[in-house]
Amino acid sequence: ERRRRRESVSTMVVIHIKRSEEHQFLFETTVEADVTATVAELCEIQNTRLRIQRLKLEGEELAKYGFAKHPEKQSLDEYQEDFGYGKVEKGEHYKSDPTGRRTGNSCDPKAAETLLKTLADAEAAISKHQVLKKVYLTKKMLLENIDNIRGAVMMCYPMGLPEWDSVRLALEDDEDLSGTQWANEKLDPETSQLWWAGKQMLPGKKLKDHIGKNEKTKIVGKLQKKGSGAPQREPVVDAETQKAMLSYYHKKQEEQKSLVQDDEDDYTNSAWANPKALKSHFSGVGSIRFR
Repeated sequence: ERRRRRESVSTMVVIHIKRSEEHQFLFETTVEADVTATVAELCEIQNTRLRIQRLKLEGEELAKYGFAKHPEKQSLDEYQEDFGYGKVEKGEHYKSDPTGRRTGNSCDPKAAETLLKTLADAEAAISKHQVLKKVYLTKKMLLENIDNIRGAVMMCYPMGLPEWDSVRLALEDDEDLSGTQWANEKLDPETSQLWWAGKQMLPGKKLKDHIGKNEKTKIVGKLQKKGSGAPQREPVVDAETQKAMLSYYHKKQEEQKSLVQDDEDDYTNSAWANPKALKSHFSGVGSIRFR
């Protein structure tokens, strides 16, 4: 059974989705897969990855400063009474939120630590390092991480979060992202496009119509919004290699400059250029220097 499982994994098409150096993941499919269905699934995975990123950012704030204030009453705690928002309630684990968005009444430190660890695990699940580990993402896998975050939040705040809290909205997938950078990053599964080798994979066709019938194929794909045109081609060398090359050439240039600055007869001061070196060696006075 294990052998069959390994064989099935090795004979699947691998699509390496790469939107940037930080945003990339691996996806498994087959050449018989429909392009439209594949694009929709890839978009769902990418959007869920972004959702986990938002949960990580807001979840850390939740663990530190408690649940969110009502949007109409958000202000720094020291000015809350001045604005007529009532007296600041300070609980056992109160810590003022420097942004004024949260109450400052965090949960029990142990529960908060569990929440932070769960958030870190979810972030690791969508990390670019999963590509190096050859971990193939699925929407189900990512939703399991979101469920884990939901459970950790319930441990921190059994009474639940207010309906306007961004963590609750992200957990319920009911966020209003309009006017934010997140909205620009979100992909529409119905209209987005999948590009490979500078060409769009056409809806209504199968993957094999574009990449061939070999199930062991691996491609680097790009997800684009409708109307965005062809994506930018991948650089010949990655950023780290380019830095190493620039460092090498800079070092070589410095060495060349130092050679040019030396006198042409500078080599005559070297021991190997001394015409009397052999005689001095056998006379035993090779190491004697005169001042």
